[in-house]
Amino acid sequence: MRPTLRRLLPRSLFARTLIIVVAPMLLLQAVVATVYFEAHLERVNRRMAVAVAGDLSYLAEAMGRAAEPRERDILLARAGRHMRMAIAWLPGERLPAAPAAHDPLHRLLARAIDDSVSLPFIVESRPEDESYRILLGLKDGVIEAVVPYNRFRIGNTSLVAYWMLGSSVLLLAIAILFLRNQMRPIRRLAEAAERFGKGQEVTDYRPAGASEIRQAGRAFVEMAERIRRQIRQRTEMLAGVSHDLRTPLTRMKLQLAMLPAGAETADLKADVAEMERMVDGYLAFARGADGEAAQFVDVTQLVNEAALAARREGAAIEVNAPPELKVWLKPQTLRRCLANLIDNACRYAKHTTVSVAREPHALLIAVEDDGPGIPRLEREAVFRPFYRLENSRNKDTGGVGLGLAIARDAIRSHGGDVTLEDAAAGGLRAVVRLPL
Repeated sequence: MRPTLRRLLPRSLFARTLIIVVAPMLLLQAVVATVYFEAHLERVNRRMAVAVAGDLSYLAEAMGRAAEPRERDILLARAGRHMRMAIAWLPGERLPAAPAAHDPLHRLLARAIDDSVSLPFIVESRPEDESYRILLGLKDGVIEAVVPYNRFRIGNTSLVAYWMLGSSVLLLAIAILFLRNQMRPIRRLAEAAERFGKGQEVTDYRPAGASEIRQAGRAFVEMAERIRRQIRQRTEMLAGVSHDLRTPLTRMKLQLAMLPAGAETADLKADVAEMERMVDGYLAFARGADGEAAQFVDVTQLVNEAALAARREGAAIEVNAPPELKVWLKPQTLRRCLANLIDNACRYAKHTTVSVAREPHALLIAVEDDGPGIPRLEREAVFRPFYRLENSRNKDTGGVGLGLAIARDAIRSHGGDVTLEDAAAGGLRAVVRLPL
């Protein structure tokens, strides 16, 4: 399909389906109208015009054979009664100039008379009384016949057009009602999928509609349950592993506390502390997929709280946000994401700026710093769990490589995403986009 045609077509399934229903109906109506009005009506009108011409031919021949005026009067009276036309005899008259034929019926009648009558004639249209005045020239006078339009023209053509138009409107209304009922289950399925993609609980959806839509709905319900089960299994597994690791770490810390101070003891304590940070990171990563319920939250307040926590740690951070901006989301999940992004920026930069803006269909939160940044080729890789940039981050300054993974996981549970860009100050700009 060409791009121009694709732009002209409607985008919604309802409108496209309606076109599929309406287009054949309109095409059928056009074909029927063409066949009826152009072929059938023209053939009927021609036959009726030929009948009128035949009557006039018979009348002209009979008038030519009648010698007495009384015979002609009787003949004209009989013709007027049986031929459904007003007939008069104009003795001594001559034919006037023939008027031009302007309408198709005029020309059709003139051709039919010319084929049937071997006498000079003229046809005049008289719209004022909806008739044609036909004059036949004889040697001693003129036969005048006034033929009404309905003698050779079908009078119910407008009724047929009204029936066609009315039936089309009725069928179109029925089609619209039927399609709306068929589209409703599809819309409900789309809304449920959108809510599930944004991390909201979908408990009120039930498959409905046609068998194919029900099949898609059941597949969505089963898919959502599999995703929830996978998330629960991952959360339980990481939480269990982290919990099991805490017990030996606690014993090791107690044993190290009872040992005399020394270089080897300090190294062991550092290793244990690093292992505790790793366990905390695992737990944070596991909590990123928990079953927190979404609610209306003031995003500006969350951002200010995250910035205040960073300032307590000595970070220089600036916030540009509207006074109040309430959005439907998971507050703890977003708070965890902001904490990781702000902590990551403040760790490697001197100054950090957090900006909040609302677009027509999305909420944007940008965390911008003046640090060393991340190479373009590494920006997607840093979102992988446990991935670290060793050139700029080491175990003394960095974490376990879960900060950005937790941030993206939290935002994607809302149906959004986190991307990395170049900052205006030369550092890194992390952009959080949440759908509204």
